[in-house]
Amino acid sequence: MPEIRFFLPALACAGALLATACDRAPAPEAAAPAPAPVVEPAPAPAPAPNLEFPSLVVETWDDGPFDLAAHRGKWVVVNFWATWCAPCLKEIPDLAEFDAAREDVQVVGLAYEEIERADMEAFLKEHPIAYPFAIVDVTAPPADFGTPPGLPMTVLVAPDGKVVKKFFGPTTSAALGELIAEAGKAAP
Repeated sequence: MPEIRFFLPALACAGALLATACDRAPAPEAAAPAPAPVVEPAPAPAPAPNLEFPSLVVETWDDGPFDLAAHRGKWVVVNFWATWCAPCLKEIPDLAEFDAAREDVQVVGLAYEEIERADMEAFLKEHPIAYPFAIVDVTAPPADFGTPPGLPMTVLVAPDGKVVKKFFGPTTSAALGELIAEAGKAAP
């Protein structure tokens, strides 16, 4: 009989559970789905750089705006440099002489570094630059020229606006003059 004493309460509990399980209250209605998040359209991609016929518009140190397109009809030497770059400092006087000696050439320098105005002024007292130059943002260099892989970097642009050659590392006015002469021979 003692087994029945334990069996009856267990059976009563099981019956109560079964009765409550079968007498379920209706499930609450599902909440309305959350509204879809608002997705802003992605900004339009930047135009692809034109590596063959680049554009360049910069505000120069002392000479106002420089627009590469305004120099069509001349050879343009675009020289990326920095005040801390020893080969760059060697190029500056050579490029200045080249610029002064040739009516068909315009040199423009692009100082590729973060530098305060006072520091650049001090640099220019020691290293005057006779051609226009601009300080360019190292985080956003001119799009059609891209980030220089090293300094100096020089780009020779023909009178029609087409890139003739990029020099990675130091170059000379003699090398630039030879390219210009070769292009003159090849022209119809």
